[in-house]
Amino acid sequence: MTDDGGRSGGGGPGGGHPGSAPGLPPSLAAAWGLAQRPAKGPKRGLSLEQIVAAGIRVAAADGLAAVSMARVAAEVGAGTMALYRYVSAKSDLVTLMVDTALGPPPPLPESATTWRPALSHWAWAQLAAMRAQIWAARVPLSGPPATPNQVAWLEQGLHCLRETGLTEGRKMSVILLVSGYVRNEAIMEAQITEAVRAAGTTDQQAMLDYNQILGLVTDGQHFPELSRVVASGVLAQADPWDDEFVFGLDRILDGIGTLLDNLPQPG
Repeated sequence: MTDDGGRSGGGGPGGGHPGSAPGLPPSLAAAWGLAQRPAKGPKRGLSLEQIVAAGIRVAAADGLAAVSMARVAAEVGAGTMALYRYVSAKSDLVTLMVDTALGPPPPLPESATTWRPALSHWAWAQLAAMRAQIWAARVPLSGPPATPNQVAWLEQGLHCLRETGLTEGRKMSVILLVSGYVRNEAIMEAQITEAVRAAGTTDQQAMLDYNQILGLVTDGQHFPELSRVVASGVLAQADPWDDEFVFGLDRILDGIGTLLDNLPQPG
């Protein structure tokens, strides 16, 4: 995106951006600053950045479902139709919102000199970004990373694997595996937290209640393994989310390490 609102497109609902770069969807042309200035600008001072920022404020406050062209227009003090000179549809706006909200990846620490600490840092940074803007993680994926910040995350992830000896295809597979794990953990964490809050309880009490419920509906004859888990009391403990994330991420990294250990040696 650019701060020159006029570069971000033109046309009305369903009309697309007649000035968009050839071969790029309107949302991507806008994101990369490749959409041309419309013939006539709308409200003076309005920009694509303002519109996207307004959409993010709405999503952060009231959830993604609250985002509409009319709501965002009201947020920036413009008419709804004015927004269509910058984004051709709500889906385009959401694409830009997600890219902006999650932002670019932070630099890798100097201590991350090998693939494992580097990729671990990359995963934790993604988790932090999604926790801060969980609505963005819930936006359904519409394709591979193509917006500026998403591409920057992909580039950094691949950089973590540069010296591993993996083929380019396997590097992409590793990135898909790790990023998928991060997204799933972030969404699951948010859903459980929201359910606990809606029930007016705490994480600890929710787990105690769950352990009690399972104890009432299961028995050692029909559910021998689960009964052992219930009897152990492990379900009555509310483990910190970070501990669960560490466990899963370490197992994934262990698997990648095994893959690297078994790569054919040159010569």
